[in-house]
Amino acid sequence: MLNDSRNETPLVQLIDIHKRYGEGEAAFFALQGIDFTIEAGDFVAVMGPSGSGKSTCMNIVGALDTASSGQYLFQGVPVHEMTRDERALLRRKYFGFVFQGFNLLARTTALENVELPLLYRGVPREERHRLARLALDRVGLLPWEHHTPGELSGGQQQRVAIARAIVSKPLLLLADEPTGSLDTKRSIEIMQLLKELNDEDGITVSLVTHEPEMAKFAKRIVHFRDGRIESDKGGEHVG
Repeated sequence: MLNDSRNETPLVQLIDIHKRYGEGEAAFFALQGIDFTIEAGDFVAVMGPSGSGKSTCMNIVGALDTASSGQYLFQGVPVHEMTRDERALLRRKYFGFVFQGFNLLARTTALENVELPLLYRGVPREERHRLARLALDRVGLLPWEHHTPGELSGGQQQRVAIARAIVSKPLLLLADEPTGSLDTKRSIEIMQLLKELNDEDGITVSLVTHEPEMAKFAKRIVHFRDGRIESDKGGEHVG
């Protein structure tokens, strides 16, 4: 469906995206003519007050939601023309997701949690184990592979969630408030890990955050306000 190799086509391109909820006088315009591009290898922090449209925009980028109008191209392929099943395939094959709440299965081990995306893709058992262990090792948690989420700290649980997101080698990692449930020390550790995955592994990262200190880890900071992009500039970028 898509070309996995990098080329000059932007990874993500939103063109005049509008998102409306409701009809008539009750209509709410969450996005009002958004033009937004993410290049392969970028690390973008998306910020803005509650209700600014930042999460709505990222849900559209992640093919979790659709725009009311406008075009969404992923590697030049028109996502806005895809069926629900085609968008699900796009998510499964090319995207990784990390959320504030970890979303780990409580009664399964770290290894089994990381294996889940591979299970859905029909990867054989031994290969699932191998790839999941590599992902856990990448986030520094291989010694905890047989621990359940209840036996791990919040920071460790988020690392498992990140390992699960990268195990299928996504082209785009979408992280929605990944440090929102963590203390400052653990938050910095998670952001340093995301930065390493971007710098060293070449994974494109789009991060939604309300914390300026976390946004500094990104190469670029985009501010949303009232359904529009207020500013788009390079971040201070923590070294």
